[in-house]
Amino acid sequence: MALTNFVKSIRNIMRNDAGINGDAQRIEQIAWMLFLKVYDEKENDWEFNEDDYQSFIPENCRWRNWAKDEGDGEALTADKLLDFVNNTLFPALKSLKVTPATPMRSAIVRTTFEDANQYMKDGVLLRQVINVIDQLDLSNYEESHAFGEIYETILKEMQSAGSAGEFYTPRALTDFMVEIVSPKIGEHVADFACGTGGFLTSWLKALDKQVKTAEDREAYASSIYGIEKKQFPYMLCVTNMLLHDIDSPRVMHDNSLTKDVLNYTDDDKFDVILMNPPYGGNEKQDIKRHFPSDLSSSETADLFMVVIMYRLREHGRAAVILPDGFLFGSDNAKLAIKEKLLREFNLHTIIRLPGSIFAPYTSIATNILFFDNDKAEGAAEGFCTKETWFYRLDMPEGYKHFSKTKPMQSAHCQPIRDWWNHRTEMADEVSGDYKSRCFSAQELMDLQCNLDQCKFPKEEEDVLRPAELLKQYHEQRSALDAKIDAQLAEIESILGININ
Repeated sequence: MALTNFVKSIRNIMRNDAGINGDAQRIEQIAWMLFLKVYDEKENDWEFNEDDYQSFIPENCRWRNWAKDEGDGEALTADKLLDFVNNTLFPALKSLKVTPATPMRSAIVRTTFEDANQYMKDGVLLRQVINVIDQLDLSNYEESHAFGEIYETILKEMQSAGSAGEFYTPRALTDFMVEIVSPKIGEHVADFACGTGGFLTSWLKALDKQVKTAEDREAYASSIYGIEKKQFPYMLCVTNMLLHDIDSPRVMHDNSLTKDVLNYTDDDKFDVILMNPPYGGNEKQDIKRHFPSDLSSSETADLFMVVIMYRLREHGRAAVILPDGFLFGSDNAKLAIKEKLLREFNLHTIIRLPGSIFAPYTSIATNILFFDNDKAEGAAEGFCTKETWFYRLDMPEGYKHFSKTKPMQSAHCQPIRDWWNHRTEMADEVSGDYKSRCFSAQELMDLQCNLDQCKFPKEEEDVLRPAELLKQYHEQRSALDAKIDAQLAEIESILGININ
């Protein structure tokens, strides 16, 4: 079927099912079926390449043996299909025995289904959805790669449904951040709150261009590491990795904040860390105790920054999206984290992002922090950072804000690219505010680690006297009343009603 009709077809079918209550459940329903379809395609490859391959999934629960409809009238449907899915398939996959010796490509089946749900109540409609999914020919190279666009649509719809409690990071932004950190064959990247795998996908896309040999392909396949706390995005991330030819994705269903950061060894560290950590959340005391007392914060984003610093390999590179609150925050933990960042890492660049990057999901203003686990050449005694450059990315010309219909595009990052290798301080000609400016590490320390520099100018507001405010209010109210009266009169005329 045409890939462009894929999501639309499934949506139209599921709308008629009484068990599907809203977009969040619809997309979660698609996710587990899509995983089994993709996994079955991977098993075809493994069976072809390995003489002794044995499926980890019970034979009657493999997609090919219960989901495929050969058109002979023998396919499960209606009540028989519902009974099989609810009482055989789900119990079997949730109870698969996993041990430390279980290969990752097998273990992901159990972890993917641990908290998965089957919502549909109409077995005929369930059969129709399964048939739509099964028509995808993922063995076809072009269709498999084109499906990436449909997968992106599913992820965006998931975010719109608000089911994951996380913000979908625009692909233009993840691609740009990967471009700046410049992946190399043999390096390992991590995202400790990887969601659906956006950063990992951008990393693989960039690294794939460098693959020349079988050894390169093996290094490509083992280059990613992710942790995701929530079941639903974890399921989507694993499927995403399988679609990108990662047969044994190192993606864990876990919480990155539950291990004592002082216990990390060199084996737990990575060459590159890319993240948009959850922010706005508060962690309980049992989470905070895994961190040194001076760095122990109740705010989730702060704790992830600490994890990143403890798990970034020597000479490693990091790019992290953080909210404005981290930059200007002055509580003890934030100050200690920022001082550690300046003294023990090379915080070389902070990009101020427009406030509507994540619109319409949130208006929280965000920033990208680029830093290395290195000492910058010429850094002052007691610092690894020599200087930190700030750059404000303004809204592109013709845009008031980004939105679902006008999202951020790769071209919108071009001003940063143009500035990156030819850094100069720039000030706004009208306001005099800096758009780009460089600070030494000591200057930032003298500012009490206030990293809220080169910020966006605030829109001026007219402050009116009380009498003028009341006059303006009455004028606006009168105009609104007149508009409502006109619309009501039009409706009365259409209906042939005369209320007066």
